[in-house]
Amino acid sequence: MQLVKLTLLTVIAACSLLAEAEGRLRVLAWPGYADPDVVSAFEQQTGAKVDVTFVDTDDALWEKVRLHDGQDFDVVAVNTAELQRLIDFELVQALPLAQIPNIQQQLKRFHQVKGISRAGSRYAVPFTFSEMGLIYNKRLISTPPTSMAALWDKQYQGRIALHEGSPHNFSLTALVMGTGNPFQISQAQFPRVVNRLVALRANRPHFYSSPDDAVTLFRNHDIALMFGNFGSQQVRLLKKAGFDVGYVIPKEGALAWLDCWAMLRGASDRNLAAAWINHMSSVEVGHILTERQGLANTQEPWPGIRDKDRIVWLQPVENSEQRNRYWARILSGSRKGMF
Repeated sequence: MQLVKLTLLTVIAACSLLAEAEGRLRVLAWPGYADPDVVSAFEQQTGAKVDVTFVDTDDALWEKVRLHDGQDFDVVAVNTAELQRLIDFELVQALPLAQIPNIQQQLKRFHQVKGISRAGSRYAVPFTFSEMGLIYNKRLISTPPTSMAALWDKQYQGRIALHEGSPHNFSLTALVMGTGNPFQISQAQFPRVVNRLVALRANRPHFYSSPDDAVTLFRNHDIALMFGNFGSQQVRLLKKAGFDVGYVIPKEGALAWLDCWAMLRGASDRNLAAAWINHMSSVEVGHILTERQGLANTQEPWPGIRDKDRIVWLQPVENSEQRNRYWARILSGSRKGMF
């Protein structure tokens, strides 16, 4: 009976949107989240035109959303930590949950995720999640590494790979150093963390921005170790490309993210934006995400997250602008007047 009711609600929502033909939806998403056929199905269902812009770092996402105060896009895929910043700056708006019936198909634990609601209003719908473990090349490393500190090991100089975004590199370094909460680095601790990142930069890492970039690095360089910013999605693509890689959760733990769909303040058509979030919350799209990207969906139980006791879910950081500023200087190799 409940399934019949749910199906009826979905049909009613779809039919109401068909009447709004020729709308335009502007989507800001991560690679692999909005494949052409997924977009095409939505366009056929609603008669709307969808423009998708992809980002590959939290820094880039923030810049695009903040540029014109959330007016350039209608919906965004964002992790729960970054979502808090968007809520703080009033760049997202509360969701019309009655227009997103597919959330009833999600596992119950995703209805009460910390960080997606505030002051009685819900701002996002969970979409997918993964931990960010350590990927190693079995051709070059016979014994699995046990610590993320292996990225600093001189024997791998010039053969490590990092994600180019700033927030996670500070957090993983703080995690390795055992400074306490890796998302709230004190001003007293900050110089130590920066110096450790400078040492990591001196180990001559290669940098990637997307899962596909990571595969390219493996093809063009003898990468031994890689920080897996995209988690199981990255591992899936590397194995599909023919690389024999292993994946471990280091002893100090691994950062983990939960990405959600949210409606930006500048959404020109709230009904269309809600329809997109409903579409992306469907069982069908969840299956596509898992089959193609190797990522968990929110409709089915997932055997990961691996080693749950050592998972450190992302939280808002103490000062994103400061992290970004110092990371840019570290990348450039400049240390003059660092502090």
